[in-house]
Amino acid sequence: MQNIKIKYFSEEIEKLTYIEGKSDWIDLRAAQEISMKQGEFRLIPLGVAMQLPEGYEAHVVPRSSTYKNFGILQTNSMGLIDESYCGDNDQWFFPALAMRDTVIHVNDRICQFRIMEHQPRIVFEETECLTGSDRGGFGSTGRQ
Repeated sequence: MQNIKIKYFSEEIEKLTYIEGKSDWIDLRAAQEISMKQGEFRLIPLGVAMQLPEGYEAHVVPRSSTYKNFGILQTNSMGLIDESYCGDNDQWFFPALAMRDTVIHVNDRICQFRIMEHQPRIVFEETECLTGSDRGGFGSTGRQ
């Protein structure tokens, strides 16, 4: 088990916890009330900073209900926070684009994260032929 130092920038948000039995992702909450007009971009403060261990990174993504509840999209699709972003003022933010007028309240769960080890060092080996099954097409459906 890894110990991770965390600093909270707001006493109004709930402390981070796992939702036991449901997921190994951890919800992040808005640390201030944000009003956004359709088409507006904002960095929503999440009220935390962490000192991740060397060799680890946090992956930050919207919750499945974020768009339905708030009409916002995460502009970088997935946030990546590595262990170098670990200073006393390195608060985490959610870069949001409003697709409709919306209000996000303090403590609303808008995104989630998990901490992962960095990808191991790999070497690409060029070949003329791959030996796996050839499904063709696009994505998991195999359809074009």
